[in-house]
Amino acid sequence: MVKKIKIYKTFKVDKKDKKSIILIGNFDGLHSGHQKLFKEAEKFKRKLNLNLGVITFDPIPKMFFDKKIKNYRISNFNQKVSYFEKFGVDFLINKNFNKEFSKITYNKFIENILYKSLHAKYIFVSNNFRFGYKRQGNVQLLKNYQIKYKYKLINPKPLRKRNRIISSTFIRKLIQTGNLNSANKILKRNWSIEGIVEKGRMLGKKIGFPTCNIDIKNYIIAKLGVYAVKVKIENSRKIYKGIANLGFRPTFNQKKILLEVNLFNFSGNLYNKKLSVEFLKFIRGEKKFNGIDDLRNQIKKDLLIAKKVK
Repeated sequence: MVKKIKIYKTFKVDKKDKKSIILIGNFDGLHSGHQKLFKEAEKFKRKLNLNLGVITFDPIPKMFFDKKIKNYRISNFNQKVSYFEKFGVDFLINKNFNKEFSKITYNKFIENILYKSLHAKYIFVSNNFRFGYKRQGNVQLLKNYQIKYKYKLINPKPLRKRNRIISSTFIRKLIQTGNLNSANKILKRNWSIEGIVEKGRMLGKKIGFPTCNIDIKNYIIAKLGVYAVKVKIENSRKIYKGIANLGFRPTFNQKKILLEVNLFNFSGNLYNKKLSVEFLKFIRGEKKFNGIDDLRNQIKKDLLIAKKVK
């Protein structure tokens, strides 16, 4: 059974969580590059019998500084916590990234947070890690302060694929351009989103294909179109195969991007239920049809493809 992690909102941690191994970053998506970092940290945890903690930020600093960025996340907070648990994390400090925190200088971050508050013994960061006011702190500065503040910096070489560094930015581009297969390989799992089922215009039901409508919130927007998916309903172990449409539904002049999901072999009311939707395969792009009959015929073809996807 996976151990539940303790979640802090400040740097005031319990005594047992001081003098720990600390990983710092956004870890959006916890992709294979992040996983390499966590596996290395796990080795230290077992060898030295220390607790393993993570410092992450909410909102992601880039979203804080640029309010125009709305759809950006690969994974939400709940998903991130579940990924951390699988990698043996004992505690998480989920720091609210606000105006006050953004003004902390890099040296005060090291002195007051890593040293005085946490007494960190080992610090793991990726190569491109930047921190402190105006992003003035970097890996080299963390190295420079090791002896003074009694920690050891671990900075593994970044993971590369085809001579390109694996990053959350790279994965976002793959998802946005419909390269779902490549994104899933780098994530080492199927990309998924969580959302609450909302009441819609009942258009799917009218044409014979009832769907669950899910607001995608601030997730990255994948290439608009039709996908084969797997769906898990909250508080249920059963997983349903299904088909999903992500887009504006141009045939019906929808003005908001919506995720509509049809579950195979399911009957029941899912309103206000939380669903986890795994994206398995991109089937086709979004298209405006001449009428409901054309749309219905295309859906039948899409269903045949989706049902064959494993």
